[in-house]
Amino acid sequence: MLKLGSLFDGIGVFPLAAAKHGIRPLWASEIEKAPISITKRHFPYMEHVGDVTQLHGGRLPPVDILTFGSPCQNLSQIGNRDGLAGEQSGLFYEAIRIINEMRCATDGQYPQLAIWENVAGAFSSAMGADFRTVLEAFADSEIPMPDNGKWAPAGLVPDGCPEIAWRLLDSQHFQSAQSRERVFVVADYRGQRASEILFNPLPLHKILGDGEESGLPFPGDRGGGSSEAGRHHAEVRCFHTRKMRGAVQYHDPKMFLSAIGKPGAPCPTLLTGDYQVIAVHFPDAPEKDYIRKLTVTEFEMLMGLPVGWTKFGHEGQRISDSARFKALGNSIVLGCAEYIMAGAAVLLQQKEGLNGK
Repeated sequence: MLKLGSLFDGIGVFPLAAAKHGIRPLWASEIEKAPISITKRHFPYMEHVGDVTQLHGGRLPPVDILTFGSPCQNLSQIGNRDGLAGEQSGLFYEAIRIINEMRCATDGQYPQLAIWENVAGAFSSAMGADFRTVLEAFADSEIPMPDNGKWAPAGLVPDGCPEIAWRLLDSQHFQSAQSRERVFVVADYRGQRASEILFNPLPLHKILGDGEESGLPFPGDRGGGSSEAGRHHAEVRCFHTRKMRGAVQYHDPKMFLSAIGKPGAPCPTLLTGDYQVIAVHFPDAPEKDYIRKLTVTEFEMLMGLPVGWTKFGHEGQRISDSARFKALGNSIVLGCAEYIMAGAAVLLQQKEGLNGK
């Protein structure tokens, strides 16, 4: 069985995606108490190895796939933009160190794949130099900047070992009613499979769902953005709250109105607080209109997770809503992680002959 190690694990989305495709989550590194307790509940056999800064890759159990969504605070366009020089996002280098230590200790056998996830702001941080640093850290060689100074949303570093591919994925195209753009980098240390994993058409990687309806009063099925509330037809709109704040600051009514999402449009990127607001409008009964915040359960649904995934810790204790909102806002949409894990599982098993096909 293929094995996975997860750095900066959060609430175990990479392990969940891996387990759905026959990959065993072997160990995880996380320091936040609530996420650790949540993942211990769902993966009681997965070892928690502690703080990345205290780990040595050569002393960890070797894994075929190593995943890490290192902190995005300094790379994000809503952060301080200190980039990889920042205290949080600079932890990226710890993951690269751990990968190199594991490969040294296993004579270059493990990990076979390394997968990095982060915000789209990584492309533009330090005028593109930070993303170049990311690619060079995986390649252990110099990578030229694009001629126009801007990184494309998808690309490949060919003719090398590892083969490195990257792609910007938007969760609204991966079974989510949320628009959440994240860049994924895949480094294949044993072959030329990174591009196959990231660039194959979506239908080739079947995403396994729970078979449950989203239950949300907005367009999980992309079919018009309406739901029934009693006998009245309802239109649900998601507010772009950051855009609204800017419109108020600059006294721009036109911008404010544009920040009220259209019926059928996906929810904007969820952040770490409970301030995502939706408006429910009844065209034939406007007196019933109302505005409310999304619930923490709806956050779970928009992240593609089973309902209640973050509700309890490993000892059965309730996790506070504030801790759940924070963990979910920092997490990865399951559909995106599954798309990558599905391809990785198939290609690695074919390479190793593990499935006998």
